[in-house]
Amino acid sequence: MPAQPRPRRRSRLRRRGAVAGAAEASEAEPSRGAAAMAGPGAAEDAFLTFYNEVKQIEKRDSVLTSKNQIDRLTRPGSSYFNLNPFEVLQMDPEATDEEIKKRFRQLSILVHPDKNQDDADRAQKAFEAVDKAYKLLLDQEQKKRALDVIQAGKEYVEHTVKEKKKQLKKDGKPPTVEEDDPEVFKQAVYKQTMKLFAELEIKRKEREAKEMHERKRQREEEIEAQEKAKREREWQKNFEESRDGRVDSWRNFQANTKGKKEKKNRTFLRPPKVKMEQRE
Repeated sequence: MPAQPRPRRRSRLRRRGAVAGAAEASEAEPSRGAAAMAGPGAAEDAFLTFYNEVKQIEKRDSVLTSKNQIDRLTRPGSSYFNLNPFEVLQMDPEATDEEIKKRFRQLSILVHPDKNQDDADRAQKAFEAVDKAYKLLLDQEQKKRALDVIQAGKEYVEHTVKEKKKQLKKDGKPPTVEEDDPEVFKQAVYKQTMKLFAELEIKRKEREAKEMHERKRQREEEIEAQEKAKREREWQKNFEESRDGRVDSWRNFQANTKGKKEKKNRTFLRPPKVKMEQRE
């Protein structure tokens, strides 16, 4: 009997936590494999059990509660997890502006510090993350950049899958990879996208630090030039103020020098020298 097609999912996984939860449910996979060996009917029942477990996990993790959202937005590594605005708002990249606006309202109310006064500090951080993501998606240029990063992550995974299948075919093996599973593929895209966002953020911080250093250097040069100009103005001012004193000093010096010269140049009459007469 041919394998039955998997039921089509009616809702998308809005959260990465749901994907992680699906991994928890995959523990039922060994029993499903054993059931497949027992017979087609048992395999189909095992698969339906597994699928129902996944849907239950999705439903559990999709509940919008203040605590869950604050935990999600402030978890360790959130500074990088929250770089993707669509992930912060739990929206698909294809979401419309109206859908994004609606989700922002929901999340901002849930995590607002005034609504979570018993955990105000973390609520404030969560609210800032939601607000920042929403404002970024309001800017069409910033939104396009985010979409470009997500598209680049998807294309990278697609290229990787293609290369894997090519190598398998070359080795004479069935060209089947784990990314053929839509959820595994989606998780791979998520990881690659997060990596790209993190790399861009690191480059942005490095560029910002370089620009800050350059601004600091220019400011120091400006201060040094201002201080030098100030010293020159003060020297010029003192020079002008002391000009009369220098002129008087010079005149006195000249007068004293002239008097000394006149005294030195005085001559006195001296008797002529007598030349002794020599006798023959």
